[in-house]
Amino acid sequence: MASSTINTLLLLLHLFSGVAFSASTGMIGVNYGRIADNLPDPTKVVQLLKSNAIDHIKLYDTDSTVLKALSGSNIAVTVALPNQLLSSAAANQAFTDNWVQSNILPYHPATIIEAIAVGNEVFVDPNNTTDFLVPAMENVYASLLKNKISINVSSPIALSALATSYPSSSGSFKPDLIEPVIKPMLSFLKKTGSYLMVNAYPFFAYGANTDTISLDYALLRDNNGVKDPKTGITYKTLLEAQLDAVYAAMDALQFTDVKMVVSETGWPSKGDSNEPGAGEDNAAQYNGNLVRRVLTGGGTPLRPNDPLVVYLFALFNEDQKSGPTSERNYGLFYPNEEKVYNVPLSRQALADLPSAAASNGSKSQVPVAEAPAPSSGDVSAANTVGQTWCVANGNVGDEKLQAALDYACGEGGADCRPIQSGATCYNPSTLEAHASYAFNSYYQKQTRVSGSCDFGGAAYVVSQPPRFGSCKFPTGY
Repeated sequence: MASSTINTLLLLLHLFSGVAFSASTGMIGVNYGRIADNLPDPTKVVQLLKSNAIDHIKLYDTDSTVLKALSGSNIAVTVALPNQLLSSAAANQAFTDNWVQSNILPYHPATIIEAIAVGNEVFVDPNNTTDFLVPAMENVYASLLKNKISINVSSPIALSALATSYPSSSGSFKPDLIEPVIKPMLSFLKKTGSYLMVNAYPFFAYGANTDTISLDYALLRDNNGVKDPKTGITYKTLLEAQLDAVYAAMDALQFTDVKMVVSETGWPSKGDSNEPGAGEDNAAQYNGNLVRRVLTGGGTPLRPNDPLVVYLFALFNEDQKSGPTSERNYGLFYPNEEKVYNVPLSRQALADLPSAAASNGSKSQVPVAEAPAPSSGDVSAANTVGQTWCVANGNVGDEKLQAALDYACGEGGADCRPIQSGATCYNPSTLEAHASYAFNSYYQKQTRVSGSCDFGGAAYVVSQPPRFGSCKFPTGY
């Protein structure tokens, strides 16, 4: 193909790529694995996805029945070229031409194929397919260009590609991978405007280091955090620390502008006795808190302006997977389409969760994601049915909280007199406590109308009265 034609098509692809990063808040998708013999028909799965407001999924193949079922659904899908095809894809573009013609063209754009994952965790593939990866990605991309199709091409890597991940600022790739594959892959991603896919599992890091990693830190619950001695950044979640280690590794190679998608992360609802932390409550808390973190906006400390894009693993429990018990129990849903536990998967579901959870006594229906109590306070057990309050989201960082607090107490007209020095709600004198009081004052003055407890993702609604020290939050003015 003439170079001028390639350059023109590259420009067009740049114009249409990066859709996942256009929103000011993050995006949640789900991996749809099918290593099971009892899953519902793909047409039913599409209805399940729609009923739960899941509009991005990721597959591990290009199964025709699934892609046909997705046609016209407005659900965007990432498909995959599996590891066993990498050598053929790398050897000859004629192979990828045929693959695109057979697996992409018959479905796209009626089925919205937004990305192709070339291989999966190739660096740890026992069949030694690493050398084929970048040539295969290049040939798939060239075949897409040949057909004037704008679809991102990437490849999910595991965190084991890192030689160092702690502290995050010292993140580095394994030396034996850098020149042969990491640099060429990152160069390809940068040139094509694509993104790096990363599979990140705090569950594994916690299980291997229970003596040094707290469960609260791994589950995105309130904790003291872990300070990076080099940057001074205090990480409140293990996942963000892991992601920043990858960013630091890319920065060290001068690839500072390649974006990232978390192509897999999750927590098993069941495990063996030697799998610390596996369990339904912890799975609900990890996924629920992660959804809240992603949908309230903001990126990691090293990339604060890049909203998180995360694909949860996985849609269903998969009974045919090998390995420990946990491998068969990552699903959000049982094969009969019932939820394993209740986790909101959209902003609307997130907003609706507190009141819904408050009225349901089932343990499996009340994940911590409902509304964790503020870090310095407690939650009253009083009967508060039908009442709601607005509290600060400590995960967005001090700068964003302070800006929102300044707005609430200034232009927003919140009554901030109680949090002034010496007043009834000054103590505890923390930014989160003061911001929570101010946000709630504004929220109550706005008669709790929809959207008045947001502050750009710095606040969220709870259904139990928050208390910091002896300070009581009003329910109306």
